[in-house]
Amino acid sequence: MTPFRASGAAAGRSWVFAALCGSLLGAVLQLQQAGLWRAWVYAGLLLVAGAGLWWRRLSGRGLLMASLVCGAMAGAGLAGWRAAVYASGALDPALEGRDLQVTGVVSEMPQRSEGGTRFRLDVESAGWADPGEEGRPTVPDRIALGWYSEGSGLWDRASEGRTPSASTVGSLHAGERWRLTVRLKAPHGNRNPHGFDSELWMWEQGLRAGGHVRTGARDAAPALVAPTRRHPIERAREAVRDAVFERVPDRAQAGVIAALVTGDQSAIDRSGWDVFRATGVAHLMSISGLHVTMFAWLAAHVVGLLWRRSARLMLRVPAQQAALVGGVLLATLYALFSGWGVPSQRTVWMLAAAALLRLTGRRWPWPHVWLLTAAVVVALDPWALMQAGFWLSFVAVGVLFATDAGVPGERKAGASFRLLQFLREQWVITLAITPLSLLLFQQVSLIGLLANAVAIPWVTLVITPLAMLGVAVAPLWDLAARAVQVLALLLQWLAGLPYATLSVAAPPWWMAACGVAGGALLAMRLPWSLRTLGIPLLLPVLLWQAPRPAAGEFELLAADVGQGNAVLVRTATHSLLYDAGPRYSLESDAGHRVLVPLLRAYGERLDTLVLSHRDLDHTGGAPAVLAMQSQAALLSSIEATHPLQAMRAARRCEAGQAWSWDGVRFEVLHPFDTDYRGFTKPNAVSCVLRIDSGRAVALLAGDIERLQETALVTRTPELLRADVLLAPHHGSKTSSSPAFLDAVKPRIAIVQAGYRNRFGHPAQEVAARYLERGGQLVENTRCGAAHWSSVRPGDVACERERNARYWQHSLP
Repeated sequence: MTPFRASGAAAGRSWVFAALCGSLLGAVLQLQQAGLWRAWVYAGLLLVAGAGLWWRRLSGRGLLMASLVCGAMAGAGLAGWRAAVYASGALDPALEGRDLQVTGVVSEMPQRSEGGTRFRLDVESAGWADPGEEGRPTVPDRIALGWYSEGSGLWDRASEGRTPSASTVGSLHAGERWRLTVRLKAPHGNRNPHGFDSELWMWEQGLRAGGHVRTGARDAAPALVAPTRRHPIERAREAVRDAVFERVPDRAQAGVIAALVTGDQSAIDRSGWDVFRATGVAHLMSISGLHVTMFAWLAAHVVGLLWRRSARLMLRVPAQQAALVGGVLLATLYALFSGWGVPSQRTVWMLAAAALLRLTGRRWPWPHVWLLTAAVVVALDPWALMQAGFWLSFVAVGVLFATDAGVPGERKAGASFRLLQFLREQWVITLAITPLSLLLFQQVSLIGLLANAVAIPWVTLVITPLAMLGVAVAPLWDLAARAVQVLALLLQWLAGLPYATLSVAAPPWWMAACGVAGGALLAMRLPWSLRTLGIPLLLPVLLWQAPRPAAGEFELLAADVGQGNAVLVRTATHSLLYDAGPRYSLESDAGHRVLVPLLRAYGERLDTLVLSHRDLDHTGGAPAVLAMQSQAALLSSIEATHPLQAMRAARRCEAGQAWSWDGVRFEVLHPFDTDYRGFTKPNAVSCVLRIDSGRAVALLAGDIERLQETALVTRTPELLRADVLLAPHHGSKTSSSPAFLDAVKPRIAIVQAGYRNRFGHPAQEVAARYLERGGQLVENTRCGAAHWSSVRPGDVACERERNARYWQHSLP
């Protein structure tokens, strides 16, 4: 046997093209696995693929098919083998919630906020916080930690009732070695339809556990052991970021400059990101391919000028080749300095591929260069395929390649031609990625073309150069801040225009793919008779509506929001949201993180938002929901002076209120008017909502406790029988009394509580009480978002089971 050889350069490129396509396909298929195989299985796939590509003698279609299959085996084998090796280093469940003392080095620049500091630690050694414990715990080599300040809300959850010490959050820096007392838990995020997969994000970042620093009076105080010389790039990034914030007084302007120079996207506050997304320029505020390409072009120009000054160097290597290599190398350093994000990686590999082909005198067709770059990125980071930025970047570049009819000979000069070419490229990208943006984000900016026409040259040619040169000449950051201020004023005005953004329900992936093809077809340099064929491909994406229940039926979606309640109720033409989830921190809440994307993905226009009572784990996400759903009425037991009343005047919920939507009856069972006068505890006046389709009933009980349960059993026992029950007070010991459960007789009880929450919800005796009565207890920590329909009242579908993936945390 000898290695196969295809005849001709074209045939050689064809099998390479097939192998590249196969490798991407194999990685995609491997990412769909619900569970991992053994590592040796994936290693075997790699060996077979390598042997097949090297030794098998084939030609023609057989060669292409073999290359495709072997490429797929190689892509799946490499991704799976890496995943299996990575999974072997997961946190031992027995260590969760136990106090440990770890020593390690801060591996990335810390992220500071008003609530505390978040950072990553490369663990060097670990032991028990209690010296009396036997043995030594095995801790993952990289963990994510939070060090929270007292009174931040985050500290309150992390402290779990321990007596605070006088210490405050320490000043950590990248490269420092610290000894800390920590409490760890496995990465466990919220699982919702079309929601952000935080478990995948931590997996891709190499973070096998998360936790917080313990600073109680009985805990050993955190101690700086010594600075080290490790992670020099991160130390430099942190120094530059801190220098920007020290120089520029306006934090919003400083955040943009820091993001453009160091790639620290968290430096931009949430309101800033809202404006950038609404105007379609968010891609400019991170280190994108455009920034890296511009840097490579400038670096190549400077290297070329300097190289030509030396006759000796010119004799060794031509200036053109030196400039090409120097530009790619310096662009790589810039990408590393900016955090080595997926867009930067993609651009670096594309520049390297183009440079290598030019240096070797080869001319590959653009699809080969495009796929080669994608295959390299995926080989190094298979989970990039699950990132929105990966698809937006590669689709945009591919469409530009395909539509640059760069028709030979059409290389004109002049400012007017370059301006027209720039506008055309923006139009092409907008048409092509709009359907993809709707699939990924369910939102697209209608004024994005105009905003980008101004923002791209302003950010690329003014703000970014000033920000980068400010590293050497700090006063230039002041000019960059002024430039950011000018841009911000324009973008805020554009974002405030009516119909600045378009939101539609998330279309199926195949429909979005057809839409991308339709956008590309419209943008290509073809006769208009052919271009117009793209319109039928675009229309289904724009007109798609998410399926709804039939008349007389309703469905519930108990969102996975952690320690809090949020239930979406949908009928044939109406929608209601019962509670809005918790506030996670000073900068984050369930509204922005879970509910707004969820409602947008379903194309929902809420008729009513019901807030059962004032507690923050039920109202934390309400401001974001009310801002998005301007037409929604507010029904709640919150007091007249509550801050939410300023956003939307609330109608007080009282027993006896009832209405019907599409043949489904809604009725408030609690509280009575006398309850408002007799109780001061918010839980006591939780709004209890009964929903009845005639053959199935749901009961949403808020945080009522035993006394209110007894009152309901006494007042309206005939209305309590229900198929599905939102467990009162998250399954607390103070609720779900035997008499109440005997009256409700739920077939399914849904508990919305946080993973390893400090309250111990649901209590073991409460869970046993439900199971003793033959009911099914559904916990969102195990289920994710729970889907229930009145059509099948005895069934519940779990998001973690419907879309199971191997990187998801599974509870024992």
